[in-house]
Amino acid sequence: MPVAYFRCGDCGFTFAPELCAWTLEEFEARIYNADYALVDPDYLDLRPRANAASLVPMLGERGRAIRHLDFGGGNGLLSRLLREAGWQSTSYDPFVDRDVSLATLGRFDLITAFEVFEHVPDVQQLMASVASLLAPDGVVLFSTMASDGHLHAGQRIDWWYAAPRNGHISLYSRKSLDILAEQQGLKFGSFNEGFHAYFRTIPAWAAPIFAPKG
Repeated sequence: MPVAYFRCGDCGFTFAPELCAWTLEEFEARIYNADYALVDPDYLDLRPRANAASLVPMLGERGRAIRHLDFGGGNGLLSRLLREAGWQSTSYDPFVDRDVSLATLGRFDLITAFEVFEHVPDVQQLMASVASLLAPDGVVLFSTMASDGHLHAGQRIDWWYAAPRNGHISLYSRKSLDILAEQQGLKFGSFNEGFHAYFRTIPAWAAPIFAPKG
């Protein structure tokens, strides 16, 4: 069915209001059903393995000394792989772990959210949840494609990332991601078009992540 997206003229945040109003049950029936793997074949295995293969060498031994949460971790494979590497890693997915209270999880030095932000219908709630789980000197690493240069006022969307069947219902400009950070007392930074960070200060253990490359 045709899906309409609306774009904020100030910050560039773009969303599909009809889908953002769906219940969890509607998402489960219409998007995250048995056919979902056909449109996103990497999410069950290949993507978490690739993310683990990136995180472990990125932090080295420092990764074993911090508490890590994979927010929106789906089947939990990334956390299992990191625990096998000696990390203290927990997976939490609001869609999967519906009976888990955030208050029972504690706070984490590192929170990852790989390909999560674009799937979330209530971005304010997402940011409040992430901020409540983040240690005072913690870091959030997340992936989502920034829409800068891809979406334009008054033009029909033809960007591949605007994919409602994949559950991509919230699309972010860098400005909108920065605004979300400010609302939670966080700072925002981008490593590239698709990989970003939230933080208050950069702790010593995270120095390798933010060190200039090359």
